[in-house]
This record gives sequence, C-alpha cells and structure tokens, in this order.
Amino acid sequence: MKLSKIRKYAACFILAALLLPARAFAQSGTYTVQPGDTMWKIAVRYQIGVSELIKANPQIKDPSRIYAGQKISIPSIDDVKALEQKVIELVNRQRAAAGLSPLAANWELCRVARYKSQDMIDKNYFSHQSPTYGSPFRMMEDFGIRFTAAGENIAYGQRSPEEVMNSWMNSPGHRSNILSRTYNQIGVGVAKKANGTYYWTQMFIKSS
Repeated sequence: MKLSKIRKYAACFILAALLLPARAFAQSGTYTVQPGDTMWKIAVRYQIGVSELIKANPQIKDPSRIYAGQKISIPSIDDVKALEQKVIELVNRQRAAAGLSPLAANWELCRVARYKSQDMIDKNYFSHQSPTYGSPFRMMEDFGIRFTAAGENIAYGQRSPEEVMNSWMNSPGHRSNILSRTYNQIGVGVAKKANGTYYWTQMFIKSS
C-alpha cells in the first residue's frame, strides 16, 4: 500500500466490510476493592485492559478471586489518555465544523489503537499491516471489537495532538476517514519511543 508523506509521516486505511459519549477517565493510583468488584469491573472503571491490571498486581495469585478491602494498583497512563482524549476532541471539532455528528469515544478501541502504536515502535515498522496483529480489521476483531465498517489513520513524528491532526487534515485520505459519515465511534492510541518520538493511531468503526 502506498503511504502518503505529509510533513512528518502518516497513513490511512479504510475497511468497508460488510454512543458511548466521551467521558473523563478515573484517576490512576491505588484502588480499594469493594463488595461485588471483579478485575473486569475495575478495569472498565479505569478504562484499561484486564491484562494490564493483572500485570500491575503480581501479588494477586488468582485474579478471578479478589476480596473487599484488597488494594489494587492501577497503572498510571493518565498522560497518554489525556493526549488521546485531546485528539478525539479535535476530531469532533472538525466534524462539527463540517456539519457532522460527533464520534463517540470507545475506550476499548483506544486500547487497541494504543497497542498498534506501541507495536510499530516495538517491531520498528510503519504500516497498517502489523507483523504481530495483521490488518487493522483483523486486529480489532481479535480484540473483540464488533463493527460493520472500520478505518485507520496512523502517523509518527508529530509532537502534539494539534500537530498530528493538522497533518491528517491536510491529507485527503486521512481527512476522509475523520470526516466520514460512515463511522460513529473512534479510538485513539498514542505511544512514545525511547528517543521521544510519538506514534499515533486513530481507529474508526461503525457499530451495529
């Protein structure tokens, strides 16, 4: 697939196959288990994956059995989430200016997009096709994301949400994804390379 080069680098991918409102995220830190809690409920509360929560709490030998009063460490990615949320806000600002409905933020899709950005760093590539997860279409499905249409924008080198959005909006393919009438949900994932370079992923879906 030919990748468009705009200032830094970005690429888009559209998958035509076939509302959750944006919200503030809970603070990371330490959580005290309440009666009726499960690792899944806590993960949803903090908008992180269960696997990340388990990894951050090696003291819990059986994650399927937690008890009221236990202390759970919540991984701190609030700075990353703030960048992702800002991109989503900028997307919806552009959509509003074009007379389009806003895209609902999907935290599970954000998590998948974050994995994609990190994978590009870990495997040293820049492509929609991941050596780890395959196509964006396949990756979303494997993470349990349900959709009838999907698309992806990726970029790296931009230093801020404003800069990456400017790059995407100045490229017809990326702009098309951002302003598509097809999609109704969005996930944004950001990862930072050791040298300080940011990798950005936008994933768009139409949920049934």
